[in-house]
Amino acid sequence: MSLAARVDRAHSTSDRDEHPTAAAQGPSMNGAEQDHTIEQGTTKESLVDELPIADTTPVGNSGQERITRLDEVITEQGHSSTIDRDVVLRVVGEVREAIGDIPDRSRLSDDRLRALVEQQTVAVLSVQDEQLDRVTVTAIRRAVAAELLGFGPLQELLDRDDISEIMVNGHRNVFVERSGRLEAADTVFENEEQLMLGIERMVRTSGRRVDQSSPMVDARLPDGSRLNVVLPPLAVDGPSVTIRKFTEQHLTSTELVSRGAMTDAAAALLQAAVERRMNIIVSGGTGTGKTTMLNVLSSNIGRTERVVTVEDAVELSLDLPNLIRLEARPANTEGAGEVTIRDLVRNSLRMRPDRIIVGEVRGAEALDMLQAMNTGHDGSLSTVHANTPRDAVRRLETMVLFGGIDLPLRAIREQIASAVDLVVQLTRLNDGRRVVSSITEVVGLEGDVVSIADLFTRQMIGDREALTPTGVISRTLGVVEDREARL
Repeated sequence: MSLAARVDRAHSTSDRDEHPTAAAQGPSMNGAEQDHTIEQGTTKESLVDELPIADTTPVGNSGQERITRLDEVITEQGHSSTIDRDVVLRVVGEVREAIGDIPDRSRLSDDRLRALVEQQTVAVLSVQDEQLDRVTVTAIRRAVAAELLGFGPLQELLDRDDISEIMVNGHRNVFVERSGRLEAADTVFENEEQLMLGIERMVRTSGRRVDQSSPMVDARLPDGSRLNVVLPPLAVDGPSVTIRKFTEQHLTSTELVSRGAMTDAAAALLQAAVERRMNIIVSGGTGTGKTTMLNVLSSNIGRTERVVTVEDAVELSLDLPNLIRLEARPANTEGAGEVTIRDLVRNSLRMRPDRIIVGEVRGAEALDMLQAMNTGHDGSLSTVHANTPRDAVRRLETMVLFGGIDLPLRAIREQIASAVDLVVQLTRLNDGRRVVSSITEVVGLEGDVVSIADLFTRQMIGDREALTPTGVISRTLGVVEDREARL
């Protein structure tokens, strides 16, 4: 029996069972119309409930609860990795064939297209001889939807809350970061073509492109995750994909203290620094938690202030009412239309901001940011890649020189000494934990050198390491009591 006939039979049987008088109410649709139409009110819950399954034990009080709880079970147990991949690929092929001839398919909304895929998946599974339990059916449904509408084999990893980073080294090697540690994943792609299909789908959602003429791209997925792609021949062993996931959960300074990333006294000092509008640079290496720290610091900004954020790819998640988020744009295929971070920083000065937050300073925009900090935009925040506070100051000097403006080195250092108040240094420990390793105040300029003083450093106390005060009193903040002392 052909797929179209099987779909028709599944639909007509369901219609006769639910609407025995349908023939008397009006003419029925022909087979083609049934293939291309989703009835009003059709839901994912009702589609799954129509399946002839062996286990009919109710899982919840409603269809939505059943679907949600089944998805949670599959995610926790990794059930989709145990289902027969050949079955999934066969169902994918039949569903793709069924929906391939639908006219104006590109005009369908995401929800309607997903419902159509669900409907056709149910039709394919409902006419097979083998009886499937409810969890297996739901796993197949998710796998088919991920293959046709999501990001293929990576979709399951993206849905896992315990995974913070996904790395693909060619179609055979996938690694993930879990709890700060890297480990190999069981997920693999069938071939490089399947991987490229997933890459194109991911990049397309951000409105950007990646091909042989532009083989590298930074983009943002719909859930806010950061995407980096490098294609051959630049990536010698096959397409390289790196996805940095960002949780929707907003960490607070209290949670960082409870995790041992910093102490109550350090958290109190940083809170006071933001409230008193000190300019702060967050410094650290790759994957040390700079964006997370920016989010934590920004939670202390007053809700009456107007804040403008500037980023290469949007990563910050700030809960502020008067917030404008700006994102840089690469050049188009003709090499025109590029908007750099420096362009956005300059434009942000005309938007009447109380504070400017630059996601990461990488180049000539460092000069514009320093000038903004020195011209009435106190309390601004940014990050740099550096291993120590002293290296962070040197990197700022170097990046200002990238601007091509012939400034004496002493003038650049005077700008830095006047603009930057605090440097928060982050480190990633061997066990994967991300911690604050030091909090350093920029004191001023002594001779031709920017003078800095450590307020907190990470030291061994007994058998454990902790962020401890050095005894140096901040020139701007003075003595700041920690929250425990206030209580």
